[in-house]
Amino acid sequence: MMRWASILAVMVFLGCAKETRESVEYHELVEMENFLPMFENEDFSQYFSKDKEGLFARIERKNALDAFFRNSWQPAQVSGGLLVAHKGEIIFEDYLGYANFEQKTPLNAATPIHIASISKVMTAAVVLKLVEKNYLKLQDKVSKHLPSFPDQKTTIMHLLNHRSGLPKYEYFPHDAQYWDSKAMQSNENILRYLAAGKGIRNFETGTSFAYSNTNYALLALIIEKVTKKKYHEVMRTMLFEPLEMKNTFVFHIEDSARVSQSYTFYNKRWEFNFLDNIYGDKNIYSTPQDILKFDKAMYSTKFLSKSLKKQMKSGYSYEKRGVKNYGLGIRLMEFDNGKTLYYHNGWWHGNFTTYVHGEEEQFTIIALGNRQTREVYDAFRLSGLFGEYPIPLNNVEAVEETVVEVDSLALDSIQNPAAEILADQKPDKELYPKDNKKDKKPVTALELPVQNIEPENQVPAQLDSIRKP
Repeated sequence: MMRWASILAVMVFLGCAKETRESVEYHELVEMENFLPMFENEDFSQYFSKDKEGLFARIERKNALDAFFRNSWQPAQVSGGLLVAHKGEIIFEDYLGYANFEQKTPLNAATPIHIASISKVMTAAVVLKLVEKNYLKLQDKVSKHLPSFPDQKTTIMHLLNHRSGLPKYEYFPHDAQYWDSKAMQSNENILRYLAAGKGIRNFETGTSFAYSNTNYALLALIIEKVTKKKYHEVMRTMLFEPLEMKNTFVFHIEDSARVSQSYTFYNKRWEFNFLDNIYGDKNIYSTPQDILKFDKAMYSTKFLSKSLKKQMKSGYSYEKRGVKNYGLGIRLMEFDNGKTLYYHNGWWHGNFTTYVHGEEEQFTIIALGNRQTREVYDAFRLSGLFGEYPIPLNNVEAVEETVVEVDSLALDSIQNPAAEILADQKPDKELYPKDNKKDKKPVTALELPVQNIEPENQVPAQLDSIRKP
């Protein structure tokens, strides 16, 4: 009897042990599924070399930045923010205009603006972090992660460097079944359209370069597939929260009334349209200060592995001669003198944006605007203040010819105001009335207070070292 009792006790123990082991394995599996790798926040100052410039050189550069802002941005009545940093420290920062023109809500350092195609830099960084942590591989076929994708040649690398040949979704013709321009479209609908054989490739995959927003909309779907989480949640968990980018988020159409608006040159609000729920290629709202936090993290040895960082910053399209190229989520200018600039422009509705990462001299230029003024792109030419880059400081037209491209969805499907209406409209002569009010409430993420506060006069009183072109 005692022997049978002992056997029964052992069986019960083994059964409980098995149940416990299975329970532990289950919870470990759940934990793995819920875990996402994160970009590390650390003291990034350790990655910047000591500034050896003299006081006079620093004052001269500061004067030049002040003069640029006064002679380029203020006369053009730019609505937006300009931030310039050197070796991780902000050396210039200023803001103009309104987050909401109708309510006269002032735009300031805490106001998130749609960064348009600069979103691609962040999407690519997250994809590469997932590659580093073995969630996927650069040479994975897109069809491995998105089974309905219609070919077996296109890889994740082809999407990142725009060598897929895929057509731009913003030019998909209306199709009542697959692409209804009268209804809100999504990333999934882009995939459905392609899976139905509706898209015509520009060229055979891997044989040339063609900038296409479709690539990054598909990358967002792949991020969701391998992490089992929505894109906005992944971006927040992996990137925004760890780097304390507190005023950065992924836009949803439900947020349209609460975010900063965008405007035509004639101060007419640019209405949202059926493409405004597509993300990955665009739809991140951020501030210059938050983008600087991301930029500083790029210098860290923990940002990405040495190999992946090198691949990110390498050019992949040399079929045509020229200084421009594209890496993995970042544009390159490779000059004949051996200098390289990393950058990305953006354009979505009235939002014009520029981001420059000058790695050799460790400088950063971030210009975000929510009113359709090309002078936002002029900020790129400030690169010439930091190194021997063949970029003119005093010839705006030459800069625009070299740098400004339709980087995002410039020719979107929103109808511009009728020509006869535009003919009767003129830019405000005094868009930013002068006053000295100091009690402006910061406009934070998804918080646009209804108030009628005019922005303070921000005309810098510095030497005019750059003449207005």
